[in-house]
Amino acid sequence: MPRSLQPDRQLFGATLALCLIGAVMVFSASAMTARDEYGNGYYFLLRQLLWLAFGIAGMFWLMNTDYRKLRQPRVIFTALSATFLLLVAVFFLDRSHATHRWIRFGPLGLQPSEFAKLVVIFYLAWFLEIRRRPRGAGVNNLTQTILPALGTVLLIIALVYKEPDLGTACMIFFCAAVMLFVAGLSMRYIAVAAAAAVPVIAIAILSTPYRLERVKAFFSPEADPQGHGFQLLQSLIAVGSGGFTGVGLMESRQKLFFLPEAHTDFIFSVVCEEFGFIGAVIVLALFAFYGWRGLVAAMKAPDEFGRLLGIGITAMVVGQALVNLSVVLGLMPTKGIPLPFVSYGGSSLMGMLLATGVLLNISQHADET
Repeated sequence: MPRSLQPDRQLFGATLALCLIGAVMVFSASAMTARDEYGNGYYFLLRQLLWLAFGIAGMFWLMNTDYRKLRQPRVIFTALSATFLLLVAVFFLDRSHATHRWIRFGPLGLQPSEFAKLVVIFYLAWFLEIRRRPRGAGVNNLTQTILPALGTVLLIIALVYKEPDLGTACMIFFCAAVMLFVAGLSMRYIAVAAAAAVPVIAIAILSTPYRLERVKAFFSPEADPQGHGFQLLQSLIAVGSGGFTGVGLMESRQKLFFLPEAHTDFIFSVVCEEFGFIGAVIVLALFAFYGWRGLVAAMKAPDEFGRLLGIGITAMVVGQALVNLSVVLGLMPTKGIPLPFVSYGGSSLMGMLLATGVLLNISQHADET
């Protein structure tokens, strides 16, 4: 008698807890801004709940779809082709905030780069599994594995960077690097890739004035407290003001037009101010728990495709969370990277929930023979 397939309930619970915290904090951080700009304090919350409903529906659908059905070449290449078309299409649409990142559908907007991360993970999991088969070329074959894999990934990274979105481009590169490392890529190639990436990132920063100013502000935010150092200083004030227990829900002062992007990239600052050290630890613990359960699901996957797919998704979620938290706490220069499940943003929330649906399906097949 076949066993009943059950997803990892702990991983599912951690995901829903983060989404609930996100909905509450989006409302708390955005109510005053929404009322001032749109005349409705629930404006951002309602949009977030709409995307949350879409995302949870997609998560349940993928959770109940055998992930191995997504391994078919027609699925992989259709997703890749659609991603390329969307990433190119944004350059022919109106700019938003001086960038080409969005495709608008009336009041809603879609950010293709958020879904590109998941598509790259699927592509690499499928591609590397084929190369690791007994008669495959092997992961360290330069012409049949490394160059084709990196060629596709770097093309997507280049399109995302051109939007411009250096932060998301770096996240895609990070996920690809983790998957290649886990698949068995030689440290020699990893060292070469790292050495090549450093000057490329340096040129990207030095050639763009606002990126260079962000780096300067990271090292010395007090030198320009009303300019490029303003956001980081206000974030640190919010974090420090929370103390151990926080000032209470809805009681943050920094969100009252002091802290820019309070409901998006810097929402963790509001969490720290309103719920203090205790709230910050809870959020950190949930992401750590997500990472642990994600790794357990990946390591127990019945095949190489599931293992690499699980590793890539876990690296994407936890890696992005670490980058966001590091920025908020002043440990990294400011980047436009949202906090998964928590920050306001439909595309990010949708992408993370879809990825989690796949991870939950992988957990159903753990130790399957």
